[in-house]
Amino acid sequence: MFLDNIGIALTALKSNKLRSLLTMLGIVIGISAVIAIMIVGDAVNSSVMDTFNNIGANSVSFYLSEKEFEDESDYVYRDRKQSDMISEEMLTDVNEHFKGKLDKIILNTTVGQASVSEKNKNASVTITGMNAAAISSKKLKMLEGRPLGSRDFSSSAKTALISDKAAKKLCGNNFNAIVGKPLEAMLDNKMFTFTIVGVYEYQKDSSIFGSSDSESTALYIPLRTAFSLSNSDISFGMFEIEASDGVDQATLTDDIERYINDHYYKNNNLYRIEAVNLQSILEESKGAIDKIKIAIAAIAAISLLVGGIGVMNIMIVSITERTREIGTRKALGAENSSIRMQFITEAIVICVIGGILGILIGNGLGALASKLLIHKAGTASVSAVAGCVLFSMAFGVFFGYYPANKAAKLNPIDALRYE
Repeated sequence: MFLDNIGIALTALKSNKLRSLLTMLGIVIGISAVIAIMIVGDAVNSSVMDTFNNIGANSVSFYLSEKEFEDESDYVYRDRKQSDMISEEMLTDVNEHFKGKLDKIILNTTVGQASVSEKNKNASVTITGMNAAAISSKKLKMLEGRPLGSRDFSSSAKTALISDKAAKKLCGNNFNAIVGKPLEAMLDNKMFTFTIVGVYEYQKDSSIFGSSDSESTALYIPLRTAFSLSNSDISFGMFEIEASDGVDQATLTDDIERYINDHYYKNNNLYRIEAVNLQSILEESKGAIDKIKIAIAAIAAISLLVGGIGVMNIMIVSITERTREIGTRKALGAENSSIRMQFITEAIVICVIGGILGILIGNGLGALASKLLIHKAGTASVSAVAGCVLFSMAFGVFFGYYPANKAAKLNPIDALRYE
């Protein structure tokens, strides 16, 4: 019986193609908008996750920050002094105290923007000092040469890693021509010479937080070498840690923060160490994006309501046009439930076809928008597609019931007399 009703519904739709298409339009627009928004939202979430993973979502950052005072009159401004900074000795103590729990301490410092040159060819780089843990956490893919080694870090060697993007400007695709060779860098009107030991693959930042068109890429050098360039003491405004396997990161973070503040900043009248867990920020960001995605999808779904009313309206018109047909069926013994199911099925078919068209269009629009806006391909989840199909069927039942029930209750004699 249900299959027969589907056949009747399809025949009715074919006989009024334009009207059926216009009836579906509201459903198509609503479903496609919801699907497209879900795809873009998922692509944004994925982009956020990639960004945080690239900067170390599994690590915890510790920053030098100003203390908070309940009474603002207790606050006295002064310039940050060397004694306020995080010292190398402090970090060595932390590493020893939490030995076995602390996997690595990541340290880096930005020296500044520089211009490197080779045979009258130039490239812009950002000179960045890194310790061994920082280089390891970067997971650089070496295209030529070797990564920075323990001897480079311990001897403050003037060795460096250059990106393939910068290397191509200096020697084309022949990276071997630059590895092992001295390279001059102009920094703050001073000339420094570094030996390039390796070329790493530059990873484009295609996230919503950055641009992939930046001309400058990092020139990685040993951390001690970076401080020697500026003749400054080794000190930091922040550092990162990664916990050992099996160690609760949140507990370790609290313990390290408490230990440093109690032992090194207890008598500091202005500064303290504050931990920032990127994983918690990531979860908050994902939650905020999900809420925005749901809110926008809910607004877009209003067009579904308009489409549903259109379905109800056209079903009422269809029943009016087919009054004599309904009267004939009832005169031949058709029950009210059969008439009701016929028109409910017709409404469901209209909504499901509209939903399928909406899913296809929404997938295309969502994928295109994700690629253009976020530079990341996106696809609809199976649950979202299944949900839209079920939602379309539910819409068909909801908005088709009233006209179907109206048709079922027609008096067969009055229906047969209808002109």
